Amino acid sequence: MRSWRKTSVKIFLGLLFACILLFAFSFVNSTPYTGQSVADTYNISVGQSIFDGDSILGQNKTIEVPLIGNFGFLAHQLLAFDIQGIVMSLSTGVVPFDFTTVSGEGVDSYGNAKGIDGPGYITYEGDKLAVKGPDNYVWGYSAPYKVLCKTASGVDLVEGGKIIKSIPADQIKNLNYSTKYYNTSTIVDWYNYEATNGSAFTLDKGMVGFSDNRSDVTPEQLPYIFGQDVVDYAAEYPTGSPILLYSGNYTPQSGEVYGTSLGSHPEYGDSIREVNARQFVEAWNGTVIPPNSTSSGRDYVYFESAVDPSAPGGSAAHGVCPSARALRAAVLAEGFPMPVGMDDSENAVLYGYNPASGITVTNNHDYPVKINMWLEGEGTGMGIYGQITRYIPNK
Repeated sequence: MRSWRKTSVKIFLGLLFACILLFAFSFVNSTPYTGQSVADTYNISVGQSIFDGDSILGQNKTIEVPLIGNFGFLAHQLLAFDIQGIVMSLSTGVVPFDFTTVSGEGVDSYGNAKGIDGPGYITYEGDKLAVKGPDNYVWGYSAPYKVLCKTASGVDLVEGGKIIKSIPADQIKNLNYSTKYYNTSTIVDWYNYEATNGSAFTLDKGMVGFSDNRSDVTPEQLPYIFGQDVVDYAAEYPTGSPILLYSGNYTPQSGEVYGTSLGSHPEYGDSIREVNARQFVEAWNGTVIPPNSTSSGRDYVYFESAVDPSAPGGSAAHGVCPSARALRAAVLAEGFPMPVGMDDSENAVLYGYNPASGITVTNNHDYPVKINMWLEGEGTGMGIYGQITRYIPNK
């Protein structure tokens, strides 16, 4: 046993001496590398989201380069006490690429992300590759990724901007696309009664326009990177809505509660008014607005019409105004501007604006906020309440 230890030490010292000589020699015969050249040569997706321990090459691949001209790369194997790797490099004439030569923050010598908490992303740090952890808040905008586009003869299925196939009009009824919010019947009705040539029906949404400038995320990647809750939230809101994707270290702070009651206006039908008041609360409760962003309420929320000779078209969604007044009071108390689609009158909601997807609220804070709305009781005495929760970042 003692003899074997002596032999191991001799081997190690010999390798160490050889590596020192080779390292010195490498200054004369080294190949120049930069973060940009390595990214271009090996198709590293700068901007791609990544987690701690993942390879920046994807699928945990490695880069091997000729030993001649890259003798210095043996050093990181030596520091890792990778005797087997050194022997393999010396015998095969190739050596694993040492990423410390072209990387900065968040990348180890083997090209793996390190020290990242949450969904990070690959970027440049000067002329070096780096992996940055997420900012305290990360948000983006939902965008159509898989859509049906109406044509003169049917629809084109478009995915990622490319036409996958064309579907004749008489085959649309056989499509097998459905979610919680639409199905084949929805698509057929859209095609027959709403769409014109060039109109698009969104089947799946991706995410674009990130606050930290990372690359776009496809619908397939979205649940893995940011969670299924984000997918579900984005599905509920109109395409193009700002979506808070990640929240780091923050403390929720509750604003004042503002309330009103439904009241009675039998000329418009109090039962219809109660339905619409409840739908307005359903549309806005839980809406999260990222910093310096503007959002509407939920999509796929429907309102009952009541006869009103003074309204355009002779009808209106009466009953939404008491709920809108509670939302308006909470929003204005935060110092936000008057929501688009509202005014300062008793009626609150302007004609021509959908009370859910048509009204928009702008958060002018440097942190996200959440809109809370709820009901107490029922009938004409039903209480309606609104409140803002601030996501205050911890120092």
